[in-house]
Amino acid sequence: MSSPRVVVLDYGSGNVRSAVRALERAGAAVTLTADSDAAQECDGLVVPGVGAFATVADGLRSVNGDKIVAARLAAGRPVLGICVGLQVMFERSVEFGQDDVAGLAQWPGVVELLPADVVPHMGWNTVQVPAGSQLFAGVERERFYFVHSYGVQRWVLSPAQEDPTRIAKVTWSEHGGRFVAAVEHGALCATQFHPEKSGDAGSQLLKNWLATL
Repeated sequence: MSSPRVVVLDYGSGNVRSAVRALERAGAAVTLTADSDAAQECDGLVVPGVGAFATVADGLRSVNGDKIVAARLAAGRPVLGICVGLQVMFERSVEFGQDDVAGLAQWPGVVELLPADVVPHMGWNTVQVPAGSQLFAGVERERFYFVHSYGVQRWVLSPAQEDPTRIAKVTWSEHGGRFVAAVEHGALCATQFHPEKSGDAGSQLLKNWLATL
């Protein structure tokens, strides 16, 4: 059986080599590229994200990442967002006091400063996984590695608004209050934490995602 072909979208986001290596260790054949055809044709697309929401959103748009993601999801082709790669899937951010910095709007919701005494939220944390999660199968009780100051604190897409065959599964964590730690929603999955920095648990999560491709 051949390895799933995965593209890590290269739009200038920080050091993504650790994500490439983690996916390779999990069993994928990985290409780091901004090439639109490769990103459309691969089995799975990974959207990494490090730094400010606006910078990531602008970087994605500069390589037509917004259109690539939209086209893949319209065709039911898997996409995995990581860290700010999760955040930009939402409608907007108010990071650094900016009003309504636009995301890719795959999900309704806003990215806001975590209501914690200490930010960034940096280090290992537990997660609250919903029943039936494929992404967290076998690692529901494990800790994962987070580095972020902002997050989505309310999931506002109601089941009544969704296709009943693909209701979103939302995983939560806490730092000063609850925030979205991961989402599984049809072809689109995303994690606020870094699976590539989360040891054996993160490796298993990536294997679980690859198994869905």
